[in-house]
Order: sequence, then structure tokens, then C-alpha cells
Amino acid sequence: METAKRERLQWIFGRRSIRKYRPDPVPDEEVQLLLEAAMAAPSAVGKDPWRFIVIRDPQTRKKIADFLPYGKMLAEAPVGIVICGDQEAAHDRLLGYLLLDCAAAIENLLLAAHCLGLGSCWIGIYPREPRVRFLRELLGIPDHVVPVAIASIGYPAEEKPPRTRFNPAYVYQERWGEPYERK
Repeated sequence: METAKRERLQWIFGRRSIRKYRPDPVPDEEVQLLLEAAMAAPSAVGKDPWRFIVIRDPQTRKKIADFLPYGKMLAEAPVGIVICGDQEAAHDRLLGYLLLDCAAAIENLLLAAHCLGLGSCWIGIYPREPRVRFLRELLGIPDHVVPVAIASIGYPAEEKPPRTRFNPAYVYQERWGEPYERK
């Protein structure tokens, strides 16, 4: 039984950050599925503050890649999806809820990409103010909308083995500091 359960989770363990892409275009239908999966994420009080900008234009992706120190792969990915959060739509207009909601949407998007045979990589934007400002100016994002991250999307040109980064030292039993023991 333990092996069967582990096998069902292999698609989660197999999702890895892909930074090298083939030039093949990603069909609109697949981008649509990624966005639907992202918006299937939970959000605080069902406010769904996430907003998305799909970027296919190679020049725009290159400008962003050139600006971001860890986003160089965006230049060769056929699609970039900017995940933003509308603070006016967030639960109680709180930035914390906005960020949690967008993080859930990002993870759904990344898992969906892997499930569809696509590669993806989460590129952080917020809380780096120069990055936030740059994207707001380049993409016309209003002040009440926070660009949280970008996902580079494309068909992988690299393979990485499945893995988990489980570390029992990061888990406590019942109270902080009590070692976790598998029962």
C-alpha cells in the first residue's frame, strides 16, 4: 500500500524547476488549462485576488530576462505568465492574504505544467521593489496590483530526476522542539 501511495505522488515529486526550453510554441489550449488550474487554487474567503499576464512576445520576455538576475531562462521560454495580486480584491485588502493566495495559484500552475509535459520555473518578483517597479512600468500594472512572480513555461530541453526535499529535522511532534518520529 505504501508503494502505491508513493507512486501516485510521483507527479508531484517529478515537478522540478526547468530552466532550459525547446523553442516549440505552447498551444493556446494548454496555456488556458494552466490558467484554469491556477484559478482552481484556494483563496482566503474565496476572494480570488490573482490576476495573470500571459507574455508570448520574445522581445518583452527578453527585456524581463535581462533585468532579472535569476530570470534569464525567460528569454528562451516560449511563454511567461506574470502572476499578480489585486490588493483591492484580497481578503480585507491585506497583502499577506494576497501573497498566500497567489502562491497557491502559482503552485497549481507549476504542477499543471508538469502534468501537461511542460517545464516551468517560478521566478520571484515581490518583495524586491526594483523588480516590482520594473514590471509595473514595462507591463502597465497599476499600483494596487502586486506582481508576485513570473512562471517561465515551455517544453523542457533538460531532464531532472524526481525528488523530495523532506527533512525530518524541520518537523516537530506536538510542540516546537520535540523531534518528529514516524509512527
